[in-house]
Amino acid sequence: MNAEPIDIEIRDDSIRLGQLLKLSNLVDDGATAREVIMSGEVTVNGEFDTRRGRQVRPGDVVSFAGQQVQVTARP
Repeated sequence: MNAEPIDIEIRDDSIRLGQLLKLSNLVDDGATAREVIMSGEVTVNGEFDTRRGRQVRPGDVVSFAGQQVQVTARP
């Protein structure tokens, strides 16, 4: 796993987990996002979450397939 998460900037207060996976290019499409989330392959802040609609916010760290992204707010 990467030592440092990659920052992903969002324009709103939060983003859905599935959308974040697509935005960060960890998955190619929404169907893949749904599949990997529902199969328990994604963690948010170190805890597995199977809710595709989970709202993630700046400061949250999402991990999938050995990669980490940290949600940041647009200044």
